[in-house]
Amino acid sequence: MLGSPMIVTIMAEPETSGATPRFSVFTLEAVNALVRRLRPLMAAQMGRRGEIEERLAELSKLVGAVPDSIALTEGDTTQVRGLKRDLLARIERYQAAWREVEELGAVLKDPRRGLVDFYGQVDGKLVWLCWRYGEESVTHYHGLDEGFGGRKPIEPTMRQRHLN
Repeated sequence: MLGSPMIVTIMAEPETSGATPRFSVFTLEAVNALVRRLRPLMAAQMGRRGEIEERLAELSKLVGAVPDSIALTEGDTTQVRGLKRDLLARIERYQAAWREVEELGAVLKDPRRGLVDFYGQVDGKLVWLCWRYGEESVTHYHGLDEGFGGRKPIEPTMRQRHLN
């Protein structure tokens, strides 16, 4: 199934659950086009995360420790209850926005760093095209079984031969 001239959606091997997962394999151009859309989404996410962390610190001060849960309880004061409601709403928005990022085809790897990967191909092998918030474009890739530390630069000759 062709999603666009630069993106192909393929079906992976069926899992034991019986579901057939689908994922898109992107060209470098397709991913870099998405980076323009991702940049403001990631900026908003970084801001949301900071606000959540600030509210959690405030809640910790009020209750005397980092809470195990932010579920509302009968013993909560009005101030604690209001802060928990605010946190729950913020966390819901934060999670919904990550789903929006994933709907673009990105696979969230590290929300703290704004790190996402996209499936791509190099020399006919499936790889991760790796982008981190703050980078202008996708300039690195790594094997599916490697993490951020295994990133390799995308050389200009690779761009023409393997990623277009």
